[in-house]
Amino acid sequence: MTVQAKHRRKSRRGRPHEQFTIAIAILSLVMAGGMVAGLATSAIGPDGGQTAVGAAPVMPPGEPSNTTRLVHLDRITGDITPKSVVASPTGTVIANNMMYSHSSTLYDAKTLELTDTVVDEVDLAEFGVPERAGVTQGAPVEAVFSPDGRYAYVSQYRLQGPGAGEVAHDDCRAGEQVGPSAVFRLDVAAGQWDQVIEVGRVPKFLSLSADGTRALVSNWCDETVSVLDLEAGEEIRVIEVDAAPRGSVILPDNRTAYVTAMYADELFRIDLVTGESEQVLETGDKPRHLVLSPDASRLYMTVSGSDRLVELDAATGEVLRTAETGREPRTMAISPDGLALYIVNYYANTVSKVDTDTFEEIQTVEVGKNPIGITYEPTQRRVWVANYAGSIDVFDDTASGTMEP
Repeated sequence: MTVQAKHRRKSRRGRPHEQFTIAIAILSLVMAGGMVAGLATSAIGPDGGQTAVGAAPVMPPGEPSNTTRLVHLDRITGDITPKSVVASPTGTVIANNMMYSHSSTLYDAKTLELTDTVVDEVDLAEFGVPERAGVTQGAPVEAVFSPDGRYAYVSQYRLQGPGAGEVAHDDCRAGEQVGPSAVFRLDVAAGQWDQVIEVGRVPKFLSLSADGTRALVSNWCDETVSVLDLEAGEEIRVIEVDAAPRGSVILPDNRTAYVTAMYADELFRIDLVTGESEQVLETGDKPRHLVLSPDASRLYMTVSGSDRLVELDAATGEVLRTAETGREPRTMAISPDGLALYIVNYYANTVSKVDTDTFEEIQTVEVGKNPIGITYEPTQRRVWVANYAGSIDVFDDTASGTMEP
């Protein structure tokens, strides 16, 4: 049964339990996007963020990130409505502009210049679906880069075109009359979509496994996550969680993952190989984004409806520490040395920088209206912030000196 996500909360299912092991983390798990997997995500990548995983990018030397301060460099505008912003390990940054601009925009991390604008249109007949020939529009939401930065996998909120079904919305009002959506793969150098992978309804966040072979996609209106085989370019497993799944991370064992269910107020641990899932925590109101520490020992979670940041043990899911944030924290990024978290506060129009040693806010900076995505760009040691109202703020994070929150 399709979830009416706007109204459903706290549905319960029995879950099998399994002990999971964690392999030694590699630093590159957190080298991109708004956070894990995607810096993004995840594990840096957008909500935020936003995650590129693989060989660690070359980073300029600098002071520990909890001793530096953010200095504003520029505000990027144009025909953009960025839902997310994600850095690759190789000096490219992508912003994903939803159905409001129908594009993904690419930027040079060093010069901040726009290098490409890719419209979200494909002909599905060219990707093995002849019955859906013609123009299909997507709606770019989130992204994660391949380990070498060659490809960006971009979730498409909805597809509109031949055979697409009813229009998708966040409240999932049309139920199963909405057709499945997809993840498009972008060849970054060519500026072309070269692969389409079908997933569930209203896909949002993506995270990538440490070995770069699997991706995990949150299907907002299906209460599920899709496991993708990236070499084969196909969905290989669908795993049930609960209402409005969003943030996720994959641990360095390449099979254990955590997923937030925003409208069920729950955190799940899942096994990508067996498809088993278990609820490990009742989180409070609207858990949204997850990032992993560089050594994979700690998991960080924003709880948007409670204005909280939570630190958990990545092996057990046990809560270790909590802290207050600004109004409605959404996406996070983490520095490659693991000493600083960067959190967008959607209704405060600010970014908070948090020292992971003390778990205290050490700096707050103002940004544009409705900041929603954030990523740590490692080649220049910069933080990029996607403001939903139509801009991107870029901060240098190498300046030394006393920080005043």
